[in-house]
Amino acid sequence: MITARAEGDETPLSMVARDRGSSTVLRILLGSQLRRLREGRGITLEAAGHAIRASHSKISRMELGRVGFRARDVGDLLTLYGVTGDTERESLLALVSQANRPGWWHKYDDVLPNWFEAYVGLEEAAIRIRTYEVQFVPGLLQTPDYARAVVRLGHPDGPQEEIERRVELRTARQRVLARSNPPHLWAVVDEAALRRPLGGRETMRAQIEHLLRAVENPAITLQVMPFSAGGHAAAGGPFSILRFAEPDLPDVVYLEQLTSAVYLDKREDLDRYQAVMERLCLAAAPAGETGAILGGILAAL
Repeated sequence: MITARAEGDETPLSMVARDRGSSTVLRILLGSQLRRLREGRGITLEAAGHAIRASHSKISRMELGRVGFRARDVGDLLTLYGVTGDTERESLLALVSQANRPGWWHKYDDVLPNWFEAYVGLEEAAIRIRTYEVQFVPGLLQTPDYARAVVRLGHPDGPQEEIERRVELRTARQRVLARSNPPHLWAVVDEAALRRPLGGRETMRAQIEHLLRAVENPAITLQVMPFSAGGHAAAGGPFSILRFAEPDLPDVVYLEQLTSAVYLDKREDLDRYQAVMERLCLAAAPAGETGAILGGILAAL
């Protein structure tokens, strides 16, 4: 559930996400405001849909930020919701074009599934990304050769051109860590993922060397979950938690499946996954020991 902005916050929505202008986040923010306005007037989804010649399900998808917006539809809804002041109308209508602006990742539509597109947009806008990985090095920390080996596991029959496009997309996502205001990436990686020679010995050596350089970056925290930890809190598998600067946006838990993904933002789900992540960080080797652990793994390869 997307919460409303704090009462008394007069900052125009068009300014809220300016610095991290992910169209995904802007759609969610705009949808959140439209839902707040509708509920504040006691208007049903069905009545709102009728006003723009659409179904109630379209209004629901708009309010969740899952579809693009038309300026005419938003204008009609604002009128229905009693928003007549020029300043607020212009602020919300200005968001329409920004929210519909394609992100850089849209040029990879040929290899980017719809269920993952939302994650890339959220990743671009996050100020903190916490992730737990069981089988692979996190995508934001993969070398091209390692990424190629991972992609081939999921697409064993894919043509070489498609494989390279997928690797290129993964590499492009990593630019988020090189910008002037990168998110803080905090990853807990199972030791098995670091010792499994995916792609061959040389590929894995280069990957571990890359991680050794990565942990020198103050925006990256990497912990290793050692074999000695035995069973631990995240027995269910890998997951990520993304946090945003925008007050309207709650944390989002991302759970990737084989051919789909689940996005959770309900308070009870967030609390549970936050607690699991905290226990994982406590069970893993301290971040200060990561360099020594990676050095030992490298020496064994």
